[in-house]
Amino acid sequence: RRLAVLANGETIEFSKACLAMGSRPVRPPVAGVNLGNVIYLRTIRDTLALKEMAGVERGIMVVGGGLLACEAAASLRMMKLKIGLMHRDPYLLNRYLDSETGAWLTDYFAKHGVILSLGESLNGFEGKTVLRNIQTKSGNRFPVGLAVVACGAEPNLDLVRNTPLSGPHGSPVTEYLETEEKGIYAVGDLAFYPDRIMGGVRRQTHWENAREQGLVAGANMTGKKRIRYEQVPCFWTEMFDLRMDFVGDFSVLPTRVDLQGTYTKKKFVARYYQGDKLRAILLCQQAQRDVDSAKTQLRQALGK
Repeated sequence: RRLAVLANGETIEFSKACLAMGSRPVRPPVAGVNLGNVIYLRTIRDTLALKEMAGVERGIMVVGGGLLACEAAASLRMMKLKIGLMHRDPYLLNRYLDSETGAWLTDYFAKHGVILSLGESLNGFEGKTVLRNIQTKSGNRFPVGLAVVACGAEPNLDLVRNTPLSGPHGSPVTEYLETEEKGIYAVGDLAFYPDRIMGGVRRQTHWENAREQGLVAGANMTGKKRIRYEQVPCFWTEMFDLRMDFVGDFSVLPTRVDLQGTYTKKKFVARYYQGDKLRAILLCQQAQRDVDSAKTQLRQALGK
């Protein structure tokens, strides 16, 4: 007999369950993280709060250089607001892009009026109750009225902390998205799953992954035939007038990049290789059929 105990003390009996608690923003270990006007983006409520506060006179600083940080900076800049972006690395999206493509994207943001402070690491937020300055480890101070912090996300594991359902990288699952506890599944930002296409074990925090894993876990919980999760990792982003699709494994920077198209026309396909092995394909301003074709190319290249 299995029971779920609710916060009000009520219980619900169940036979199978799926953990889909998502993730929460990482709060950097620095002073002032709880000051007023320091915003962490994750939910629609966070977004609405940011929209209400976005007209501050002293400007906005986005802290971070990943997907969420870049999307936030682009969206706010498109509202004709004064936007700065502070990132500790030399170019944007450095976790995913090679240095040449990253330099092009960084320059693209600068040309759209985002004030970039690269190579700057956060040291703290200053102010009595409301943010007044952002201090960097190099000693620089940026006077701002609002900070949007996008320094990563961590899985919401509090419900299953200190159980076999919780691990250092998420909730470990099998290829069927089932945890060590039979009948308990985990999906989305929580699931630390074996990647049957690219190899290894990974956790993804992207919308498409959550959608596809939900379909597989739901089928396995309700159907007689078990289905493996074996999707090519894929996610996308939109920034200013760019649409970029990421297909494959971008966790390791490539040793070789084959570029088709040009940066100047903002339309290209970049294939990322590790040695002679195709590992990822980046598509900029390409049709969905090209994204689907990239998934097929990767499967064929990997013999999957």
